[in-house]
Amino acid sequence: MTWALILGVSSGMGRATAVALAETGLNIAGLHFDTAARAAEADALRAELDRLGVKHDLVNANAAAHRTRAEVVPRLAELAGDGGLRVLVHSLAFGTLVPYLPRPGFPDGLTSRQLTMTLEVMAHSLVHWTQDLAAAGLFGDGAKIFALTSSGTTQHLPSYGAVSAAKSALESHVRQLALELAPRGVAVNALRAGVTVTPSLERIPEHAAFIDEAALSNPHGRLTRPRDVAEAIVALTAAPGSWITGNTIGVDGGELHAAGHAWARHGE
Repeated sequence: MTWALILGVSSGMGRATAVALAETGLNIAGLHFDTAARAAEADALRAELDRLGVKHDLVNANAAAHRTRAEVVPRLAELAGDGGLRVLVHSLAFGTLVPYLPRPGFPDGLTSRQLTMTLEVMAHSLVHWTQDLAAAGLFGDGAKIFALTSSGTTQHLPSYGAVSAAKSALESHVRQLALELAPRGVAVNALRAGVTVTPSLERIPEHAAFIDEAALSNPHGRLTRPRDVAEAIVALTAAPGSWITGNTIGVDGGELHAAGHAWARHGE
């Protein structure tokens, strides 16, 4: 199996993972949903993948849309051939950042449409893609599926409620898919990254204070980087079996469990 499919490939953890997997020799298929102003990011990634000598197929389309899956899955089946798909990475980070109840600046609070969209993009789309890829026979024994979650499932920010709900649903989907794909030898895990400076994080209104807090509490004395997450995916992909499955695995340098401890804040 020589191909990886990355949903959310052009920036942040998705991009770092594409490069790291390409460095191991995997060919890269990817979905990104960018405006013309951000087209340069995808072009730069293509140039990097060319430099690494792997095949690639990056598509600018809405990964949460049924039409996109209907077009991309057969295309990927043709590209991968008998080799199938080695890795699927779900790194979609488009959701609403609106408080549930009205407050200054948000006179209406969260709408049903906003909540439904956030859950569909950031959680349910993992199920839809897995269903379609499995139906196409693209997952063979030893394939790996990774979904990127966050500590927002157990912590809160004023504007993060809908995204937190989506990440919680995503982790639940991971456990169920792990159960159902185990007989096929396919491992499914969620990776809980530490606070990482990415375009999606910078859209959170409270991100500056959140970054400062994480930088103080992480025992490593720095924030998580996209490459840290990519390296975890590479390491787990290298495992031949599917015995590590159904988990939410922290990739945060000990940040979550160190938060609030004086020794972590002051380096003692």
